[in-house]
Amino acid sequence: MPVEVQELACREGHIGLLTLNSPKTLNALTEEMVVQAQSALDRWAEDSRICLVVLRGSGDRAFCAGGNIRALYEDIRSEGSSDAAQRFFTQEYRLNYSLHRFPKPVIGLVQGIVMGGGMGLMSGCRYRLVTPDVTLAMPEISIGLFPDVGASWFLNRLPGRLGLFMGLTGARLNAADALRVGLADMIIEPDHLDLLLEKLQEEYWRGEPAADDNRLFRLLNQVEAVDYRALPSGHLEQHEQRIAKLTAGTALPTVIEQLLGSESDDPWWHNCIQSLRDGSPVTAWLVWHQLQKGQQMSLKDVFRMELAMALECVRRPDLAEGIRALMVDKDQSPKWSFASVADVPLDVVEQHFQPEWDDQTDPMGLE
Repeated sequence: MPVEVQELACREGHIGLLTLNSPKTLNALTEEMVVQAQSALDRWAEDSRICLVVLRGSGDRAFCAGGNIRALYEDIRSEGSSDAAQRFFTQEYRLNYSLHRFPKPVIGLVQGIVMGGGMGLMSGCRYRLVTPDVTLAMPEISIGLFPDVGASWFLNRLPGRLGLFMGLTGARLNAADALRVGLADMIIEPDHLDLLLEKLQEEYWRGEPAADDNRLFRLLNQVEAVDYRALPSGHLEQHEQRIAKLTAGTALPTVIEQLLGSESDDPWWHNCIQSLRDGSPVTAWLVWHQLQKGQQMSLKDVFRMELAMALECVRRPDLAEGIRALMVDKDQSPKWSFASVADVPLDVVEQHFQPEWDDQTDPMGLE
């Protein structure tokens, strides 16, 4: 099964354990995986025996590298409708929302690569424990999508304009970065992950979410965490002031010009700017607007906005072209529908933010 669903008995109560089980694809999400995970969460939310939920990925290379964009490409390119792609985004965002709003504590045990859809799953967890080798990113600008899965929510909660920078450049953060900006709560060695599960099973869970959460919080404070001072230095520590200065401005073209005109000997910075240079101009505008709009939105409305954006991306040519260049032909030379941000008409951007759904029309059925 691409998602392994287990119920682990504790001294009292049970833990619901979800394991993304597709290590060959770096646990990239498919529709089947999303449906299986959602089914388990729906069941556990109502099951008084289940007191905690733990989410992890199989293998040691990745927690989740995002959505399976190769499968998404086939859906978009196949003759007929794009129903499968639309169904995937609708179900994926409902799963993300369910994690954020889950009525019982959710722990994410996160290792290796965490990108796109993986960031959405991780951000929905109440407790996020990551290993020292973790790499976090929202690299959608390289495929003509946009930072989705609730990124309009969690990127907006990063310090300064770091969320904007991550969306525009696909910047890859390491463990020190994740801890520094609040994307992770604790660093834990990989060989301690199973030990933590064993400790959780040795506890008495009451089935009372507030009491169980308090017990879990105290238990995690006793876990042997990696001292952040022993980690490789974070990229953001070196570049925070530069990012703040270059992303300042009220016009996207100005911000883009400032970033592209910057110079650094740091390979990390060079890769960030190159991703922006090569990325989709439409995506840059989507990042700009989604973060501005998301500042005033509830979590529910964030996911509704992002679903409208995703469905418009499916209809337009850039998403298929970006995936083709990155994953299919691998020529790394996408031919975007517009050559620069200055060439993108405003009405093309605005089409991504329609329709505006409410409780009666929302296709995800969010409550």
